[in-house]
Amino acid sequence: MDATIKRSRDQLEELLAAHEVTSGLLLRVRGKQITLVREEPGPGGAPEDEPCVRLTHLGQGSFGISVLRHTGSWERTPFSGNVDDVVEVLLGPMQHLVAKWP
Repeated sequence: MDATIKRSRDQLEELLAAHEVTSGLLLRVRGKQITLVREEPGPGGAPEDEPCVRLTHLGQGSFGISVLRHTGSWERTPFSGNVDDVVEVLLGPMQHLVAKWP
């Protein structure tokens, strides 16, 4: 794993765990992308990853935010920035996508 991605993932985990809306999110890294997921019970009760949003490393510590469409494809949003900026967006206009459902 790229050192910048690892550092960003570690920072994200810490920041997300500090907020009620985003606590419990798991981060899955693949290449230059960090997918934020929640574990939800699947068929038969086995836990399955339910993707919320995907962050794509754009270079120089900046990430773009994408959301999963009903078609299964990822759609880029106009939001991007460093880890702090991303968390601010997730806690603000995108909190409905990352909050735990009752």
